[in-house]
Amino acid sequence: MKEQHFKWYSPTLSKDIEMLVFGHSGYPVILFPTTMGKHNECKDMKLVESVRWFVEQGKVQIYCPDGINELSWYNKQIHPAQRAKNHNWYDQFILNEVVNSICHEKGLSKVAVAGPSFGGYQASNFAFKHPDKVSHMFSMSGAFDITSFVGRHYDDNVFFNNPIDYLPGNNHPDLWKMKIILGVGEWDICLEANDKMAKILHDKNIPFWYDVRKWAKHDWPLWRQMFPEYLSKL
Repeated sequence: MKEQHFKWYSPTLSKDIEMLVFGHSGYPVILFPTTMGKHNECKDMKLVESVRWFVEQGKVQIYCPDGINELSWYNKQIHPAQRAKNHNWYDQFILNEVVNSICHEKGLSKVAVAGPSFGGYQASNFAFKHPDKVSHMFSMSGAFDITSFVGRHYDDNVFFNNPIDYLPGNNHPDLWKMKIILGVGEWDICLEANDKMAKILHDKNIPFWYDVRKWAKHDWPLWRQMFPEYLSKL
């Protein structure tokens, strides 16, 4: 399985960023890390290994960028308004320096996005904000409400990065074209969050697959089971 490491200075984030890319060809899948994870986390936790067949067959390329949650939602040293603003910069980084670059290189208009746990939030938020850029969204035990990270503060940057708030009013036509999977375990700490998101999608008549796994909890073994099956839908 071909593996490449990239490191560059991001003009959007004003800091160095790293990313691992797996595979030699195929459809691009942006795979976000969990809460405080970096570009190597999904490799180290064998999530990339779980989809080795798809990568080696040239069906997909997996892109694993750094997360910056320690500078945004999880940074208790700065005001909540700045946390939300920093995440907005990360969203623009993913859009302009990762997704648009990949689309230009491959001659595509869209990519797939995926992630476990907080990476599920990242994938869903990016997909629902930019449905014209995302063909498939695979959330594995994701959560979709970030208001707990900002206390009583609420502004446009919070609203437009909080899917359960902005998605009900988002009527971009590409939302109905997107292939959406919400995966969660029966004993998952994020089960209730997924129930709420499933209801929003259902109420909007947006097609999706709600995959609730029996006797499964919020952990890597579950996500290593889910990810290959979800990639097979590509």
